[in-house]
Amino acid sequence: MPAHAPHDTSAAPRPATTEPSVPGLRAPAPEHPGPGETTRHRGLALAVIAAGMLTVTLDGSIVTVAMPTIQRDLGFTPAGLSWVVNAYLIAFGSLLLLAGRLGDLIGRTRVFLAGTAVFTIASLLAGAATTPTALIAARFLQGVGSAMASAVGLGILITLFSGVRERARAIAVFSFTGAAGASIGQVLGGVLTDALSWHWIFFINLPIGVVALLVARRVLPADRGAGLTSGADVIGAALVTAGLMLGIYTVVKVEEYGWISAPTLGLGAVALAMLVAFVVRQATARTPLMPLRVLRSRSVAGANLVQVLMVAALFSFQIIVALHLQNVLGYGAAETGLAMLPAAVVIGGVSLGVSARLNARFGERAVLLTGIVLLIGALGFLTRIPADARYVTDVLPVMLLAAGFGLALPALTALGMSGAGKEDAGLASGVFNTTQQIGMAIGVAVLTTLAAARTDTMLAEGHRRAEALTGGYQLAFTVGTGLLVAAFAVAFLVLRPAPSAPRS
Repeated sequence: MPAHAPHDTSAAPRPATTEPSVPGLRAPAPEHPGPGETTRHRGLALAVIAAGMLTVTLDGSIVTVAMPTIQRDLGFTPAGLSWVVNAYLIAFGSLLLLAGRLGDLIGRTRVFLAGTAVFTIASLLAGAATTPTALIAARFLQGVGSAMASAVGLGILITLFSGVRERARAIAVFSFTGAAGASIGQVLGGVLTDALSWHWIFFINLPIGVVALLVARRVLPADRGAGLTSGADVIGAALVTAGLMLGIYTVVKVEEYGWISAPTLGLGAVALAMLVAFVVRQATARTPLMPLRVLRSRSVAGANLVQVLMVAALFSFQIIVALHLQNVLGYGAAETGLAMLPAAVVIGGVSLGVSARLNARFGERAVLLTGIVLLIGALGFLTRIPADARYVTDVLPVMLLAAGFGLALPALTALGMSGAGKEDAGLASGVFNTTQQIGMAIGVAVLTTLAAARTDTMLAEGHRRAEALTGGYQLAFTVGTGLLVAAFAVAFLVLRPAPSAPRS
């Protein structure tokens, strides 16, 4: 890890917290375990945080395969159905930065517990929904809970794991749950929807959430935070939350309005003005919500830019491959999930098996660049996928090249958190998660719009539907490949090699 990585504070005695920040949720009591128990507690803490990350990523992908069934059951209009995804995305993406900073101020464990509780309750409401309005409202609330829990997860991890190798392993586990959760969600969503009903794609979160809460209250560190007086910038909070919410809303509506329409340009300008005003406010406020020092680190700023480009590109892998399998090759929901399962397996094998050792041996920058090269190969292979593709020769090789994601994401996560001090760990975690959501929103807007436009053009030219869809998907893969090339260039030019200090 770079020399400016945050120091471990897990072994220091922690002051007791006497007042819970959320009704019914008691802050964890400080403990003084021996060395063996400390290791066990940290392992359980990692498991809890990884489980929280898994539910977030599962929730994002498990819904996609159940959308047709939800539409038929609840009577959604085609336009209204998109809000099952958009309501979650807007709440999640816009609140990550605020939630991360609140973790630094009032305690990251408190925010994690509160977010997990909100997400679990919202999952119950979503599963029990009987109207479109009820489901959309529950999905928005799920996004709020997800933002609170995931924004501080990385911040908790880097204060618990201080050694280079053990922190690399912890980040590898955390990254794996995020990378593989999407593929697992597609499999699980198809199986649950076909075997039971769509309601169970939400109900399955209940036991996970309850167990996570019970364990987290015992094993996560009891931290007070710096106090609200250290950064209670209400105006800044309002500006950044409103700006991000409006910005993400604008991006997800691009497919409906178009890039140069009055609604897109007008709303985009207002969102940009709010975010610029937020940055100005942070530079002048006595107690800023987001101290700009966190972005002065070359590693932090560069890693977040690389993440935007990489996640935007990999949307084409996660979603458009699934669309090709279903819309062109005729796969069912569960069959599509199983077809993409090899990607989850190789990502998991690389993330958990070798990424930590490679990061420690060669440095995060070198491993990141190698992973991006493999991903460029994967999307480059897909730019020529035919309308009559065969799984073994045209799809499976791409699933195996997804190993690049298992290399790139842990390395990128370590770089994105490397320049943040202990007092800013929650904020840096929130920033890193926010850029991930921004990249996803950009990927959705750009790649789906370009694919749809290309498909319409080919249909107008008289091509068969399968050929037209494939042509649109090929264009999306081509643009995704270009985004990955840009990510490689930024990583190579901006991210400096780690110091050659001995690695333990």
